Amino acid sequence: MSCNTCSSDIKSSPKGCKSNGHCTSGSCEKLTVFDWLSNMAIPTGQSPVNIVEVRFKNGRKHFYKKPDNLSVAMGDVVAVEGNPGHDIGTVSLTGELVKVQMKRKQIDPAGEAVKKIYRKASQRDIDNWKASRDKEYETQYKGREIISRLGLKMKLSDVEYQGDGNKATFYYTAEGRVDFRQLIKDLAVTFGIRIEMKQVGLRQEAARLGGVGSCGRELCCSTWLTDLRKVNTAAARYQQLSLNPQKLAGQCGKLKCCLNYELDTYLDALSAFPKQELPLQTDKGKAVFVKMDIFKEMLWYAYKEERGKWYQLSLDQVNEIIAINKKGETIPSLEDYEFEQVGADKTVFENVVGQDSLTRFDAPKKGKRRRHKGRNRKQAVKRTASKTTGHHKKGAEQPPKNNRKKQRRKPPGKQAKPNA
Repeated sequence: MSCNTCSSDIKSSPKGCKSNGHCTSGSCEKLTVFDWLSNMAIPTGQSPVNIVEVRFKNGRKHFYKKPDNLSVAMGDVVAVEGNPGHDIGTVSLTGELVKVQMKRKQIDPAGEAVKKIYRKASQRDIDNWKASRDKEYETQYKGREIISRLGLKMKLSDVEYQGDGNKATFYYTAEGRVDFRQLIKDLAVTFGIRIEMKQVGLRQEAARLGGVGSCGRELCCSTWLTDLRKVNTAAARYQQLSLNPQKLAGQCGKLKCCLNYELDTYLDALSAFPKQELPLQTDKGKAVFVKMDIFKEMLWYAYKEERGKWYQLSLDQVNEIIAINKKGETIPSLEDYEFEQVGADKTVFENVVGQDSLTRFDAPKKGKRRRHKGRNRKQAVKRTASKTTGHHKKGAEQPPKNNRKKQRRKPPGKQAKPNA
């Protein structure tokens, strides 16, 4: 799989390291195959494979026979047989692994599907190829205008020019059959080339265009997944997932292919669980299934008349109750079998390495000091005491307020002079 910086823009030119298929991560291509047989020697008496795999735009790959006097390696740009003319592609796989890929795709090495390589691409071929690729975005834009003018119910998703520029393949998606005879005539007159229309499904469209899924990674169908199996809602039900179309659907609008990845594991785990439609017979009434935790082997049941209270039971307890019910007997109640949860031990991590705290350089927060807090309390106590003594001694005369203020202003240590 290629590195994250090797993504392509709308014109399919690499944005990242631009090493053109020679980086150490395995090249900038999509759906690349690691040649794990490249370091192994050919067995004695066996001739090397003269068929190579050539990759074109957006993961389209075909197998071609190479001449005996032509030596090619992965990443070489070659001119191959087209229909008509010639096409330009990049060698993506060589050696004994090509046989394995052809066998997996059920391609006969001696069949007509395997065409031939003409030569290694010259600089002139590469320049014509790049010039043709530069016209793809404009061709797609004008093609959509023509489709809109004709009122056809189809979506033009991609355009691919042949290496010599004499032919263009238009990839489209449509819900039903489309009569595009007039469309082909208009496109041929507009662009002056041979037109080929090819219908693809929604999954194939997403695989060609690529993108980023909700998991944050590149789409599986555009990086490594080639076997697009059928996905249905039963896969979500077996995995106890909410049937929310917005979360279960991918960028193609269909159900996500990753729903099938863990389906076999869930089916193996569910084989030991009882049927959800089977109720538990108790003296208090029937108990119906509510939900389950597959990997913890826990089930929740509730009485049919009291749906508000759930009872947690283990898988062994449920199987025991079902075995009792099969004998024609009932259990007293679910409370006797309710699973008791034991508090899990809290893991405490010790600082065995001697690492310092991350906040050791932060300035400590200083609390606000309340100054004269004790003195204010003493003054309040004196005031309350003076008020209480004034109430008890009704006849006592108090000095005037002005004199008291003057006495407070006198500095300590100085005595008032006696009146003459």
